[in-house]
Amino acid sequence: MLDFIYYPVSWILWFWHRVFGFIFGLGDFDKGASNGFAWALAVVFLVFTLRLVLYKPFVKQVRTTRQMQELQPQIKELQRKYKNDRQKMAVEMQKLQKEHGFNPLMGCLPVLAQVPVFIGLYHVLRSFNRTGSGIGQLHMTPAQNAMTPNYVFSADDVQSFLRARIFGAPISAAITSPKETLDAYADFGGIPHMWNMIAVAVPLMIIAGLATHFNARASVARQSAEAAANPQAALMNKLALWVFPLGVVVGGPFLPIAILLYWVSNNIWTYGQQHLVFGRIDKEEQQKKQEAIERKAQNAPKPGAKPSAKKKSGSAEVVADATETVADAATNGTPATASSSSSSSTKSGSASGKSGTSGKSANAGNRKRSGNRGRANQKRRR
Repeated sequence: MLDFIYYPVSWILWFWHRVFGFIFGLGDFDKGASNGFAWALAVVFLVFTLRLVLYKPFVKQVRTTRQMQELQPQIKELQRKYKNDRQKMAVEMQKLQKEHGFNPLMGCLPVLAQVPVFIGLYHVLRSFNRTGSGIGQLHMTPAQNAMTPNYVFSADDVQSFLRARIFGAPISAAITSPKETLDAYADFGGIPHMWNMIAVAVPLMIIAGLATHFNARASVARQSAEAAANPQAALMNKLALWVFPLGVVVGGPFLPIAILLYWVSNNIWTYGQQHLVFGRIDKEEQQKKQEAIERKAQNAPKPGAKPSAKKKSGSAEVVADATETVADAATNGTPATASSSSSSSTKSGSASGKSGTSGKSANAGNRKRSGNRGRANQKRRR
């Protein structure tokens, strides 16, 4: 049913097993194919390959988390404002997300993408030994199991996997593996001893639990104070810091050694990737802040310099003079062209930068003469 997951996972594992089998066999794959470290490194690099594919979604996840923290005050305000109207709240939340290019799904996509990988790897590794009587096992005899291919792995690859040991422990076996499962290794390196598996599995369980804890601690340390104060976030932080690491340690005895290798390598990759991505994003934000400060400093006036206010070239004054001249001309009965010419000469004189006092005195003289004429005419009329 999940062959679309099992086959890609088995293809990647097959590729890396070929690479490391060739390396450990010093150029002879058949010689290094059954090496336990070749198989162990194939599992580790399977994890690294898949995490590399998910690198860009992980970066988007980090940026989405940062956006969620920045938008938290606005989200709380919308929740407060539309607490009695959930439909309106949903519409406003979608509008806010669209304005800021925010997609909540990107925050959980890398985690969701790793779930089918874990399931696929667990199933492929478990299918190298199908002699058990548990749920999902095929109840094969050791001979049938050794001659049955496992997805892209041939029967020779299955036998090579059964022979692989790390310090005497088969990487497909768990501490709690039943006796009939361990009997399948009798013709391929002998039945493994329980203490060998404990000696390999327990350190891996402890390392996996510690790596899970420190990854969670690094994530919690980068949360804002408002996000950490949220009751739901506080509960999830406690689960991530203590319950999940403890679950890895408690569930370790039931997991094959190869799955423990997967868990350790996955957490190591996550720890290094978090520091790399967060460091890069912090540098980008610091650079943006620095550029904003520099732009602000460039636009600010220099120390001691007064802001220069540009004056208009006496336009209001010229208009007032022209209006008064036209009024005098109308009163005296003289043509407005002469008056307007004098006002235009005044305008040109003020625009050309000549001394403003001469222009003003000329206008004043004109106003005086025109005013006298007006009074004389009035006397004659009377």
